[in-house]
Amino acid sequence: MDHPSPWRYADFRTLFTATTLSQLGTSVGYVAVPLIAVSALDATPGEVGILGALSTAAFLLIGLPAGAWVDRLHQRRVLIVADLVRAVLFAAIPLAWWLHALTLWELSAIVLLNGAATVFFDVGSQSILPQLVGRDGLVRANAAVVSLIAAGNAVGRGAGGALVQVLTAPVAVLAAAAGYLGSALRLTAIRVTTGPASGTPAGSAAAPLRRQIGEGVRHVVGNPELRALAFTATLSNLGTQLVNTMLPILFLRQLHFPAGVLGLFWAAGGIGLLIGSRCARPLAARLGHGRTLGLAGLWLAPAGLLVPLVGRGCWLWVAGAGWLLAMFKIGTDNVLGVSLRQRMTPDALLGRMNATFRFLLTGALAIGAALAGLIGQLAGVQAALWVGGVLLATAFLPVYRSPVRSRRELPAEPLPSAPATRSSRPTKPVSPRP
Repeated sequence: MDHPSPWRYADFRTLFTATTLSQLGTSVGYVAVPLIAVSALDATPGEVGILGALSTAAFLLIGLPAGAWVDRLHQRRVLIVADLVRAVLFAAIPLAWWLHALTLWELSAIVLLNGAATVFFDVGSQSILPQLVGRDGLVRANAAVVSLIAAGNAVGRGAGGALVQVLTAPVAVLAAAAGYLGSALRLTAIRVTTGPASGTPAGSAAAPLRRQIGEGVRHVVGNPELRALAFTATLSNLGTQLVNTMLPILFLRQLHFPAGVLGLFWAAGGIGLLIGSRCARPLAARLGHGRTLGLAGLWLAPAGLLVPLVGRGCWLWVAGAGWLLAMFKIGTDNVLGVSLRQRMTPDALLGRMNATFRFLLTGALAIGAALAGLIGQLAGVQAALWVGGVLLATAFLPVYRSPVRSRRELPAEPLPSAPATRSSRPTKPVSPRP
């Protein structure tokens, strides 16, 4: 059965446009910030790894409580404030550079705070989506959003590399700040009421934060399908970050490529994400939702072993092809995996479920960046690339060996909310929640 198109909803079109601008800022910043550290601040592999870890460390620090907070707040306001904060932080980088005051410590503080704002934006954007398009429209809506992110990776990172090469990295960051500002202004046009998640019982806002966080964690870890999706995505992110953290040092210092070549290599991964996200729905319709998730990993994940072969001449093309295929698999996973976990989660737990996934997935980015810096400092850049390639090649195994692989369709109804802890169970029967 074909699901309704999300494009008929004006608020979804508004969110999509805002996400386009926000993704522009993210993609340009992704290229420019590490290049500032390498070229302008002469950072070592270990320092680049620390910088990469700090950019996502907020997901480990506040990722889980952010989900409970988002469930209590108006998601539209959360998104707007997060974008405004990111715009101000990125605008501070070229200002400090022009004043000859930019240091690695200041850059580290900026990426840490930017990561905290991104926590709220990512959790809020995934939590608001079911309110905008309904649960039946989630697959098509997620396909559109993931395709947009992939296109942003391809176009934005390629453009980011070109901007850095032409204007220098600090000036290119202004484009990122402008993207975030434009996104915040566009989000003000969303008309739907986006208050605390529907289905949240009265008085839940006053419930202990630890209990609310625990409900989200139990919902994910206690279900074998959600648990497998979380483990596979975590391993994929860990491998991806190990590779991405070392690429600027490899391309600029060891291979002596210009910044534009690095941008194009990252753009090849974005193209893979885009193609994978666009193919996800047709493949799921033909093979089954879960079977596509399993087979995509079996067929494509081993291409990650080609990425550490990157070098001059034909090896650049071989590694680029491996990177594209590995990202194709991740693009497919993003559409089908996100749709599955959203459909399996009640509205009242969406923020906490998304925060639990973000805590694991983006926390893996922080760990991967730090691990890349450590391996790169002690054993060399190439060793870090090989560790990342092996993780990319094997990350599909949790989903492949789980009940997800046999799922043909998305569930018709979400799972029931996580049971209360022993100490919080009511002493008398209560009516079931709608």
